[in-house]
Order: sequence, then C-alpha cells, then structure tokens
Amino acid sequence: MQTEARRERAPGSRVGLVTAHLAETLRTVTPAGAAAQVLDCGGGSGAYAVALAATGADVTVVDISADALATLRRRADEAGVSASVHAVAGDVEALAELVGDRRFDAVLAHGILDAVDRVGDTFAAMAALVRPGGLLSVLVANPVAAVIARALAGEPVAALADLRRLDAVADTTADHAGPAAVVALGERAGLTVASRRGIGVFSDLVPGSAGDTARGREAVAALDAEAAGRSPFAELAGRIHIVLRRPSA
Repeated sequence: MQTEARRERAPGSRVGLVTAHLAETLRTVTPAGAAAQVLDCGGGSGAYAVALAATGADVTVVDISADALATLRRRADEAGVSASVHAVAGDVEALAELVGDRRFDAVLAHGILDAVDRVGDTFAAMAALVRPGGLLSVLVANPVAAVIARALAGEPVAALADLRRLDAVADTTADHAGPAAVVALGERAGLTVASRRGIGVFSDLVPGSAGDTARGREAVAALDAEAAGRSPFAELAGRIHIVLRRPSA
C-alpha cells in the first residue's frame, strides 16, 4: 500500500498536481509560521489529506464511511503525519453540526459535489467555513471531456447526445456540479476565482500502453503538468480544479 500511496501522490499524478498547486496557493494565505488549517469534505481514504499534511498543513477530514476513515488513519500513520490528520465521521451535508464555529484556511471539495443530492446547499455550507482570505478548492468532472471520451471510444451517438446536453450542464441556475455552476455558486457565496486548471489532460487520452515504461509515464506526467494551466488544453481535461478565494475582511 505504501508504494501505491507514493505513486498516487507523485508530482505528476493527479493528486500530485492538485496538491502542489494548492500547497503553493495556501502559502500565500496562511499566517507566517502557522500550519494551514484545512478541512477536507468527503476526503475518503485521505489521498489529498495525507499529501497536504506532508507539506505541513493540519487537516481535518469529514467522511461518512468508517472504512475510508480507517484507511485514512493507516495512510497518515505510514506517512508519519498522523498528528496532523484528524478523522471526523459524518455526512458532509451536515457540516455545521460536525465542525461547529471553526473556520479554515482552505476547505476541499474534491469530487464530493458530484455525489451529494443538494449541490447548492452543500456548496454554501462549505463556503461558509472558509475564513476571510481563505480558499475553497473544488474538483469536478468536466462534461466537455466526457463528449471527447465517448467519441474516442467509438460511441458517436452517445457523444452527440452528451454534446447536446452541454447547454443544460452550463446552466448556472441548475443544482449540479459543473464547472460553470461552481463559479456561479462561488459568486453567490462571495468568493472569487483564484485559479482554474485542468487535471488529467493527456492521461485520459493516451493509450494505456504509453505508461508501460518509466520514460512513457514521465512524459505523460509532464504533459499533464504543463497543460494543466494552458488553454485550450486545460479545457479538455477530465476534471477541472477551481480554487476560489474569500476576500480578506
């Protein structure tokens, strides 16, 4: 498991790309000499929590799955950061009851908005826990990438149907978790977009055989890293990483 965890957090991996960017951004909003206080909503088995804790952050993870939290604790112990990772069992749709009046330097919503019933309410609850000057980090599926994936898989009929549904996905008034909706929800919560990056631009497209050699894996990782913030490639990524910031008081 240690080898798998290290590979998952490697600099060119998806977790590595998100974590490196977030850690760099956190340094600009965290008081000097203090550990960044991070809340990971639905953080599951701790891929992001452990990686951020390794950079010096203090991370609280809320997840409803006891099995996932057990994996989180084991990973944190193996990485030597168990003192900086705190597991809280509970539903992210009841955050206020779980964390009380605490406010955080960063709140993570990495994939959780795709899994909740009330996206707008859950987003608002998470945004409310971001302190003035703090960050809300959101990772959501990119509907544009889904169209491309269908076409490349030889499913043109399904690709066409997905393409025609993009207008509905772009509707910022709907209760869903598309990138446009995330930006709109952020504006309603008083947050502004600090950065927007594509995660997995090329790793979702290249044949699996490209990763059979170390050189191939390194090249794909480099492609993903360099394309993450470069248009138009970033707009084609499988997932979109949006970091929003609450203005300082």
